Amino acid sequence: MTPVFAIVQARMGSTRLPGKILKPLAGKPALWHLLDRLRQCRNVDHIVMATTVDRKDDVVESFCREMNVAWFRGSEEDVLDRYYRAAAQFGADPVLRITADCPVIDPVVVDDVITGYFRDGYDVYGLGGEFPDGLDCVLYSRRALERSWREASLPDEREHVQPYMDKHPELFRIGLLKRFHGLAHHRWTLDDEHDYQLLSGIFDRLYAPGRIFLTEDILRLAEREPKLFELNVTSARTRRIVY
Repeated sequence: MTPVFAIVQARMGSTRLPGKILKPLAGKPALWHLLDRLRQCRNVDHIVMATTVDRKDDVVESFCREMNVAWFRGSEEDVLDRYYRAAAQFGADPVLRITADCPVIDPVVVDDVITGYFRDGYDVYGLGGEFPDGLDCVLYSRRALERSWREASLPDEREHVQPYMDKHPELFRIGLLKRFHGLAHHRWTLDDEHDYQLLSGIFDRLYAPGRIFLTEDILRLAEREPKLFELNVTSARTRRIVY
């Protein structure tokens, strides 16, 4: 199988929760957990951190140096440009898009997405159906990414990676892994203080060195401790944007 590059979008400049990607979860930065989980993926061959040229993201570069992870620094506002240039610099094709606010990314789900992409020859392949917010991963062909980068012109098409592809399904073969049903009300992403409280509770209960907990473990925890998962209900109702 062609080598897969996971490119992680990461920056410190969050307005709702500044510095969120390095906030501690079970004694380790959230970004550390994300990388630890990606490294368990059987089908991910390389990991690259795509951060910005802003000085506040110097700390992200320092983190990458400590973790022995490759990095790229590009535009803060034009995320599509940053992502494409990172892929071009490292010769990535295909490219797995991961966002740094998903510290419970599931290696099994990621591997299933990669398998589906190669099995059926898609340009774009990601999660569909009703899945928990925080497991998001999408695989792009270099051709699809480059065409989007070259042709997308509207601000909303540049501040995320995928909008141009979604607007032009006639240009790209888009597929979805519909593995989850009835779970869209779960929010396991890291975007605000309520999310951080929930994720702290999850990691305090499930994380152990050398062990990766999976989606099923979090769902069982939700059954045992439903009150814990009410911490970010308001956030889950008001925000769910997936690109």
